[in-house]
Amino acid sequence: MAKILVVDDEADLEILLMQKFRRKIRTGEYDFVFALNGREALERLQAHPDIDMILSDINMPEMDGLTLLTKVKEQNPLLKAVIISAYGDLENIRTAMNRGAFDFITKPVDFQDLEITIEKTLQHINQIKSTLTALKENNILKMYVDETVLNFMIGKESETSLMENETVEATVVFVDLSGFTRISENEEPNVVVSLLNEYFDLMVREIIDQKGAVDKFIGDAVMAVFKGQDQIERALRASIAIRDKMNSMPMYSKKSNFSPKVSIGLNSGEMVSGNIGSQSLKRLDYTVIGDAVNVAARLQSTAAPGQILILEKCTQGISDLFTFQQLGEISLKNKAKPVSVLEVVK
Repeated sequence: MAKILVVDDEADLEILLMQKFRRKIRTGEYDFVFALNGREALERLQAHPDIDMILSDINMPEMDGLTLLTKVKEQNPLLKAVIISAYGDLENIRTAMNRGAFDFITKPVDFQDLEITIEKTLQHINQIKSTLTALKENNILKMYVDETVLNFMIGKESETSLMENETVEATVVFVDLSGFTRISENEEPNVVVSLLNEYFDLMVREIIDQKGAVDKFIGDAVMAVFKGQDQIERALRASIAIRDKMNSMPMYSKKSNFSPKVSIGLNSGEMVSGNIGSQSLKRLDYTVIGDAVNVAARLQSTAAPGQILILEKCTQGISDLFTFQQLGEISLKNKAKPVSVLEVVK
């Protein structure tokens, strides 16, 4: 069951939601909790700690929806909120997204669109829950728990399975936040970390939406892996969405003179997947390695802010789905011969 907190001072919305989603309520898929303003919403969150997501208006008495977003982010950063408001101007949308809103819907409400948005948000939340669960399982235990305790907890057979490796066909994407060092040099540490996490969250949403997996965060960069059918197409769609959303974001501050841009490199091919690290230190990282991964990283380091680079050979079969610009042959570090590189335009 998904428990959803609805925050709106219009009582009609409660009636409409109960009517429109009566079937899902009756079957136990949805459970709605209602509040008339942001202050009441915080009280409901304390009374119902199992709430999964929030649907909130902006203009409300006592505490508005934008202030509620800030409060929720401080108290429960994993809780996702969707704004539903008649104030659908760009300023309100940008403010809501910068304060952590997962999505924005304008009134009058299109209930079919609302249902799709709720399902998408819950899917994202379940993905986060799955990731958190995974962090508690064998692989993280292997990093931090003494071998004697580990063997007692999971058994020798499970420990052996952690060390199994394989060769896979996958697409790797490196997304680097260009020029972020200006923020780290000019802002307070708490500001730096909070802002970086906001940008990372935006990137991760697009990666997950395209069924990719975040392999790791490296400084101010993200490494993602896409496997299975249409992996290159999905990786490109995620990359384009990340680039376009970052390009549309305003300058963070005049003090730091920073406008968020990303440089992206991706490559596809055969790579080794397994637990890499130090057994003696109990620090292992389940990741992919190989020449295809290295090429993706070097393409990213070659890309200018706002650029997505890919090898020409990786675009076979998808050239009619995207617009590419030929950049010619480029020499990459540790590659004997130059490679033909394309920029992904749209």
